[in-house]
Parts: sequence; C-alpha cells; structure tokens
Amino acid sequence: MSERTSTESAFAPEPANEDERPRDTRARIQEIALRLFTEQGYEATSLREIAEALGVTKAALYYHFKTKEDIALSMVADRVAFMDDLIDWVRSQPPSQEVRREVVRRYADWLHNDRQHDVMRFMERNQTALKDHPQMGQMRTKMLTLVSFFTDPGDSLTVRLKRTMALFSLHAVWFMLPDDQVTEAERADVSLKVALELIDSSDS
Repeated sequence: MSERTSTESAFAPEPANEDERPRDTRARIQEIALRLFTEQGYEATSLREIAEALGVTKAALYYHFKTKEDIALSMVADRVAFMDDLIDWVRSQPPSQEVRREVVRRYADWLHNDRQHDVMRFMERNQTALKDHPQMGQMRTKMLTLVSFFTDPGDSLTVRLKRTMALFSLHAVWFMLPDDQVTEAERADVSLKVALELIDSSDS
C-alpha cells in the first residue's frame, strides 16, 4: 500500500463503534486548516489546499467536511460545546465565590492547554469570514452567560465591570504581552493571577 493510500485510508469513514480515529482525524484536519487560514487568510485558502497539506485527495477530505466553512464552524462549535459544559457545571453548584474562581481556573486551563490561542488568532485575523453566522452569535451568548454568574444583584458598577472582565483578561494576555521573551507558561500564570484578582473584586 502506498503512503498516500495509507494516509487516505485514515480519512475513510469508520465503524460506529470505533469513534476514536474519526475524532483524531477531525482534530488533524482542524489543525492543518487553522494553520492555513491564519497564514494565508480564510478567503484565500481552498479546500483543495487543505487536502494537499494533509496529503490526501479532496474526495477523502470530503468524508469529514464538505466545505472550508464547515471546518471553521466546527472549531466554533467546539468552543460552544466547552462553554455549554462549563455553564451546566456552574448551574449544578450552589452559588459561591469559590465556584466563580473555579470557573476562571477551568476556562484558563482549557484556553492555555488546547489550541484555542490559534483559534482566536484566526478569528482576529479573519473577522469578516464568519461574523454573521448564527454559531458566532451562540459563542458570544455563551460567554455572556458565563460572566453573568460572576456578579450579584447588589454589586456596584465597579465590581460588576471588574468581575466580568475576568475571562476577557485570559484572552487579552496574548495581545497585550506578545513579546517573544514571554513564555506561554508565563502568560498562563500571569493571566490567571489577574483574572482571579478581578473575580475577587469588591468595594472594600
């Protein structure tokens, strides 16, 4: 079997009870597409180029994604799914400051231990590509739902603003500290520290 045929076989549909490889394949497609979208621009990247970078035919790629928009939206869907799970967890807990802190920790861990930085960079560089798609609206709604758990009805405007900025500070670190001398571990540590300080804000 040739190397190309072997590669393409990994992209073929799998039996229903063997779902691990499809997930790995999906992640690989997303990884390569994300790199091309970021380097070349979303509009300038074709499905054929993605297939070539993967070393498969366009038909093999078609098993998993029909269009490049489907690939981009799958990454948005992954973010929405994560936030849905986090929202469900918060709602299952009695309200407390420690729950709020744990939301920040879980969000930070997900953000810094997955490829979410690359996804955000893609979205920042290609803002017009998917901005009007309903899934983008869903993502923004989920974020607002998450930060709504951070405040109480009697909180002052100052406290409300500080606490709702906690999650956004985790995103901001890559844009505010882009220096090559700053390591990813340092960015993760400092952004989590700032986010927890914001979530603990009070009027006292």
